[in-house]
Amino acid sequence: MELSRIGLGTYLGAPDAATDDGYAASALAFAAAGGNVFDTAANYRGGRSERALGRFLERFLAKAPREEVFVSTKAGYLPMGDGVRQEGPRAWFQRVLEGPGVLGPGDVVDGCHAMTPRYLAHQLGVSLEAMGLARVDLFHLHNPEQQLPSLGRPAFLAAMRRAFEACEGLAARGLIGAYGCATWNGFRVPPEAPDHLNLEELVEEAERVGGSGHHFRWLQLPLNLAMPQAFNLATQTLEGRKVTPLEAAAALGFRVQVSGSLMQARMLPSLPSGRDAILPGCATPAQGALHFAASCPGVTTALCGMADPAHVAENVAVLALPRALPAELHALVG
Repeated sequence: MELSRIGLGTYLGAPDAATDDGYAASALAFAAAGGNVFDTAANYRGGRSERALGRFLERFLAKAPREEVFVSTKAGYLPMGDGVRQEGPRAWFQRVLEGPGVLGPGDVVDGCHAMTPRYLAHQLGVSLEAMGLARVDLFHLHNPEQQLPSLGRPAFLAAMRRAFEACEGLAARGLIGAYGCATWNGFRVPPEAPDHLNLEELVEEAERVGGSGHHFRWLQLPLNLAMPQAFNLATQTLEGRKVTPLEAAAALGFRVQVSGSLMQARMLPSLPSGRDAILPGCATPAQGALHFAASCPGVTTALCGMADPAHVAENVAVLALPRALPAELHALVG
């Protein structure tokens, strides 16, 4: 399946029924316009984003084959609630995780993050049930760099190896098509940063557990006009050479989702408006910013949160545009 250049994200919004309805309606509008990539996570809006996406999938897949949509989700952060029961985080943790033996307090890093094999399998099960799916196309470890400063690199790499082994098992069972790392800082910060991730190093860990046929094939990292590091900053090393994250991903055979394409709309008021003001073919700041992220070489899909069908109608115009030229992109960010 050819994946759409932009994808629908489900991160933001209040944990309420109105936002649920907005995401479900937006997903239907997005699919009708030719979009086929949908991204979510077990902790987004306390689990409500996955369930809202499930409402769309139930309706869409009643008339279309499963292969017409690409669904990615994530596990790592503790949702600390299910968005349904009125209970405190501690009560939720004990009922859902600690009591059944999924996680103990010692498995949680920084009070919010876990990626033990049993926890990953548990969270995937929650996600599949919420969305009414038998498998997801892509399962991300969610911001694994969260654990790096606390664990130190040797222990962190051992934890990643165990997580990769668990993901290989999930792939062997047909529950996931591939797995990846969805990051915020990890790949775009310089090597001296305490939460820096090196893709070449992680591939070595994946090969240790899965051989050359491993399923670690995707990255997710932020990329927008205010945060262009994935495109223009050489934070990665590859066979001793300094390269950008997107260059490293391409060289190692990875596909890439970029997140925060509109920086949660916060940068839009500062961008020029009017047709072609940012890039040719774009009529609004949102279209220009999204077209920039989707055009960077090595990007498979640029994700954008869409809980309003009106925003879908504006954003899907980018699907019809050819990729902007590298010179045009560099002119915007250097």
